[in-house]
Amino acid sequence: MKKYDSITLKEELIITEIYSIHYFEYSKDFVYEGESHDFWELLCVDNGVIEVTADDRIVTLKKGEMIFHKPNEFHALRANGKTAPNLVVISFDCHAPCMRFFENQIISIDTTENFYMGQILTETKKTFYTPLNNPYICKLERYPNTAFGSEQIIKLSLESMLISIFRRCFSSEALLNYPELDHPMLRRNNDELVSQVVQYLNLHIEDHLTVAQICKDNMIGRSQLQKLFHQKKGCGIIEYFSYLKIDMAKKLIRENRYTYSQIASLLGYSSYQYFSLQFKKYTRMTPSEYNSSAISFFENDKN
Repeated sequence: MKKYDSITLKEELIITEIYSIHYFEYSKDFVYEGESHDFWELLCVDNGVIEVTADDRIVTLKKGEMIFHKPNEFHALRANGKTAPNLVVISFDCHAPCMRFFENQIISIDTTENFYMGQILTETKKTFYTPLNNPYICKLERYPNTAFGSEQIIKLSLESMLISIFRRCFSSEALLNYPELDHPMLRRNNDELVSQVVQYLNLHIEDHLTVAQICKDNMIGRSQLQKLFHQKKGCGIIEYFSYLKIDMAKKLIRENRYTYSQIASLLGYSSYQYFSLQFKKYTRMTPSEYNSSAISFFENDKN
């Protein structure tokens, strides 16, 4: 009988604590006077331009660029007065020796690292109820019930992103000329991608979404997204989202627990009047007409 010997896998970069995860949409005149703290912080520009002070350095970052602030490094921000920047800021503890290579570094992230960044933000929204856009939040607060493994995905995604950057930019392994391979999730087929976006829309049924937001959260280009939904669903992404909202409105009307105004509010409509117009556009009835129609009883029986 064979005897198997196990090995303990090496962990060369471990995130021990996460202090904050933010996604800021600042005005073009935004100024942050600065701070320093005894843990790491990374800042990545998702859109626009930002001027960053790091101790005695002043640098300008543009979309796709990331800067690392080492522990106790003073850092401040200033928008350029022309472009409103969108920024991802993550602060964390990591005592791995390899972290010294990130000191004073400005990196342009690639598609794989951008994917990991998207994973972090997606899981954070589902895990913590503290708003991502509040710079004064000093502690993440968990939802009472979260998806299985969500915090571990955040940790692993951050570690994977840092490892990817280290390998690509600092490690001698970069000299070995490995073939460049995208992360497997970047090779999703069309059906999986549409399914993912539909699930995302259902999770955000109460929100007001834009095409840009849907594209960013699902790591897909605008033209590809619209083309896929016209091919698979026969309409554009926003029209499909409107169909989902109206289907949910019909269900809520049939449940008879909320007023029409409450349903409009629950589904993210700006007013009852606009909700009623949209409802009639897709059903050819007002909400009250639908409620009293034979169709409502028929559809209630089906469910």
